[in-house]
Formats: sequence, structure tokens, C-alpha cells
Amino acid sequence: MNQREQMEQRGQWRITVWEEENFQGKRCEFMLECPNILDRDFQKIRSIKVDNCPWVGYEYPEYQGQQFILEKGDYPCYQAWSGNSSYRTEHLLSFRPIKCANHSDSKITLYECEDMMGRKFEMCDDYPSLQAMGWCSKEVPSIKVNSGAWVGYQFPGYRGYQYIYERDRRQGEYRKYNDFGTQAHSNQIQSIRRIQH
Repeated sequence: MNQREQMEQRGQWRITVWEEENFQGKRCEFMLECPNILDRDFQKIRSIKVDNCPWVGYEYPEYQGQQFILEKGDYPCYQAWSGNSSYRTEHLLSFRPIKCANHSDSKITLYECEDMMGRKFEMCDDYPSLQAMGWCSKEVPSIKVNSGAWVGYQFPGYRGYQYIYERDRRQGEYRKYNDFGTQAHSNQIQSIRRIQH
């Protein structure tokens, strides 16, 4: 990639973070991932503005812990990013852009067994309830992202723990629930949607 392409790519993602709620306190703008906000002399992130393109925020440094999808918009406090999550954290300590999000061209395959085995269901639309669309279980043991980026939720109606699935991570293959993220305690996924770009 030449220097011009690198500069164009950097400008595509922009996020501004504040150390306190309601866009108060120390602030910093990022165009690239941040594995540990503590290295930037911040104690925590408590409010966020996403200018363009989606990001994922993490509860702990080095992209560990609970994941939170951050699409374009303002997040004045933790309730704004945790939304209907049954798990809430009052701060984020690392974040990165989601580079493969493409809302108009997203496709994902759910499998009834680990290692992408058993009955499968391909989808390219948002589903607030997987069971309502015909998935017979509260669990999704493995997933293959064919294109784009998705966020899966523990409960129907886009509630509960959030899990980010991307085509350009892990080659799009999530062979068991431990692959969903460091905070994944089960393979319970009951709603899923495309990430907005």
C-alpha cells in the first residue's frame, strides 16, 4: 500500500473519546485502533463520539472483556453504548475500527454444531429473534461470516451480551463459542444484525 492509500485509509475511521461522561474532561481523537487507553494517560473512557465508520469498544485493555458496538453517533455515557445489554460497564479501555462492515453486502451462516457442522442457515438480513425466523435453539455453536460484519446478541430484541463477527478476523470462522470473544460464557445467541457502515 502506498503512502497516499495509507492516508486515505486512516481518514476513513474517526472516533473521539472523553474521560468523563457528557463529553467532559480529557479528550483525544483517534483514526486507528487503541489497544490501551491507559497508555495515553487516560484513566478510562466514559463518553464517545463516532464520526464515521463503526468501531468496537472493549471493557479491558488489549481488546479483552465485554464488546460493545459503536456505530456513527454520540455516546454521552455508558448507558448509550451498553443499550439493552444485561451487562453494563461504566468505561471502556480499548477500541478498534471494524473495517469490513458493509451493510448492503453482508452474509452470515449459522451452524447447529461446533466446527461449522450440522444443519446450517444462511442469512443476509437482520433478525430480532432467531427463533421467530425458524432457528430451533437459543444457541448458535458456530458461525461463518461470508461477507461484512455482524453483531450477535444473547437475547431476542438485540439485548444482552454483544458479540462482533467479522469477515476479516479469524477468516470469518467462529468454530466454537470461545471464538466469539474473551467474555463469551456460552453460545447463546438469539438475535443478530448487520453492522451499519
